[in-house]
Amino acid sequence: MQNLTAVAHRGDPYRVRENTLPSLRSALGQGADAVEIDVRLTKDGVPVLLHDDTLKRLWEQDRPLLALSAAEVRGLTAGGVPTLREALAVCDGSRVMLDLPGTPDVRAARRIVDVVRECGAQDRVYYCADAPAMLAVRAADPAAEIALTWTTLAPPRPALLDAVRPRWLNYRFGLVDHALAERVHRDGYLLSVWTPDTRRSLRRLLDVGVDSITTNRIDVLLGLRTA
Repeated sequence: MQNLTAVAHRGDPYRVRENTLPSLRSALGQGADAVEIDVRLTKDGVPVLLHDDTLKRLWEQDRPLLALSAAEVRGLTAGGVPTLREALAVCDGSRVMLDLPGTPDVRAARRIVDVVRECGAQDRVYYCADAPAMLAVRAADPAAEIALTWTTLAPPRPALLDAVRPRWLNYRFGLVDHALAERVHRDGYLLSVWTPDTRRSLRRLLDVGVDSITTNRIDVLLGLRTA
């Protein structure tokens, strides 16, 4: 358990609105080893923190992100949606997992990778998403650390693994048992899971021997890890 990486999903969303700077601060203040954030581009190519493709759910603005400039997003949310650059500054010294929803193309992935590089954060940032998104990241940054998100029990094809070159395989937690963990480790990868939130699920995964857990209840995970 001591080697487990405890990752706060979108910050600390049970206490503070997800993917915001206060949410990241809350998670890190509780002792999270890393935070997971969702990154998308605005109309003018600025990476910002938002899981959905619109502002409706979190910010009550039914506007597509891709139709808005970064300045317009800031105005519509009173500055609540941070840029990736701002998030990396707040998380200075901590690991950050960038989830890239929406399957960015290579150009979009390169813009995100460029901001990470400009912030000097390459050594503490890693990326997760499905195969097309991770192929785009790999094309943009041959040295990127990648957690390939996988949602079936069938293992990724060898050709895909050769192309993506992930360090981690990132599974939905309900798929993971001892046999899958043994296979992933035998194949030379670290095993990451998302997003168990109950004590029962978290305990089971700790017993299975996963290497990383991404959860909305970082407080509960940290308590179990030290128990």
